[in-house]
Amino acid sequence: MKPFLILQIRPLDEASNDEYEAFLKYSGLKPDQAHRIRIEKEGIPSIKLGDYSGIILGGGPSNISDLPEQKNQFQKRFERDLQSLFDEIFEFDFPFLGVCYGMGAITDYLGCKVSKEKYAESVGAIEIELTVAGLNDPLLKDMPKRFMAYCGHKEACQELPPNTELLASSDQCPFQIIKIQSNIYATQFHVELDKKGIELRIDVYRDHGYFKPEDADRLIKEMEATHVEYPGRILQRFVNTYKR
Repeated sequence: MKPFLILQIRPLDEASNDEYEAFLKYSGLKPDQAHRIRIEKEGIPSIKLGDYSGIILGGGPSNISDLPEQKNQFQKRFERDLQSLFDEIFEFDFPFLGVCYGMGAITDYLGCKVSKEKYAESVGAIEIELTVAGLNDPLLKDMPKRFMAYCGHKEACQELPPNTELLASSDQCPFQIIKIQSNIYATQFHVELDKKGIELRIDVYRDHGYFKPEDADRLIKEMEATHVEYPGRILQRFVNTYKR
C-alpha cells in the first residue's frame, strides 16, 4: 500500500504528537503506512502525488485571516507551499481530507472569504447534522444523520465555493463538511479528536485565545461528560476508500 501523507501545522510538540497518534489510531494506519511532515517546521518538500494514496491536513493555532504582519515566517512559508500543493490536488482530483485549518485553507484557495466575522465555535462538543448529500456520500454512508463532534475555531469560511457539495452543518457553523470534485473533502470539526485529545488541547492551548485561560480547568471538567463516537469513522472511511 502506498502511504498517506499527513501534514501538520502545530508548533507545540505535545499537541502535534498527540494529533499524529490520533490520526493513526482512528484511520487504522500503521506508522509505516503514513508519511508525517510538520510543515510549520519543514515546509512542504517536493513531493509526487503518485507516491501516496491520499493526503490529510490537520489543524492548528494558525489563522488564515490574520494580517500578514501577524503571521510568522513559517506560516507564510507553509501557506505558499499549500497553494502550490492545492494546484496539483485540484488538477488531478487527488484524495484529500482537510481538518479544521484544512477547511479554511482549501476554501481560501478557491477564493472564498475566511474570516472571524461569523461562524466561529467555542471549544467543546457540538451536534453535526448531515445533509441529504451527506447521507448518500461514500465517506458518510451508514453514519447517523446527527452525531456529536469536537470543535473549536476562531475563524471560518463565510460562503461555499462554487460547485461544492455541502455534506454537513451545525447550528453555529453552516459549513461542517464539504466535498469538491469527487475526492476532495474538508471538515470544520475534528475527525481525530476524542475526549482525551480535547482535554489535552484545552490544556495546551489555554493561552492561545480560544477561551479565557482561567476557564481551561472548567472546560476540561465539562469534557468529561461528553460522548463523541462517530467522527473517527470518517477518517477510517477516507483511508479505506483511497488506500491503494
